[in-house]
Amino acid sequence: MIATAAPLRFAGYAAMFGIADAASDIIQPGAFARTLRSRRAPFPLFWQHNPDQTIGVVEHIKEDKRGLQVIARIDNDAGRPATLLRRGEVSGLSFGYRARSHRMQDGNRLLGEIELFEVSLVTHPLQFGARVHMIT
Repeated sequence: MIATAAPLRFAGYAAMFGIADAASDIIQPGAFARTLRSRRAPFPLFWQHNPDQTIGVVEHIKEDKRGLQVIARIDNDAGRPATLLRRGEVSGLSFGYRARSHRMQDGNRLLGEIELFEVSLVTHPLQFGARVHMIT
């Protein structure tokens, strides 16, 4: 019998609340609530926002006081992205979305409601704190 490696799992934050990102967007607490309530299928996990490189699935996702917390699984055949994550060479997280409601304040776009499409493992997240925090 050939043993297969267990899938690589990680936890982290794909978004942080109340902190301006490199594009001057600030996500408000509760911005993801509607999508999270209505979504039935798991969110895909992409490599660098590329839908042609689905590397896994988001197993658990929720808003907490800090931001959008995720637990995701990288498929056994993900290859290089999994290797880079294990080595600590890539630890950024991001997400694909559409702003459903926003307003401008002091040069920043305050995002009040976000339609979430995907979560991505990325090299350079727009939010510095959007990172993988634990790998299992």
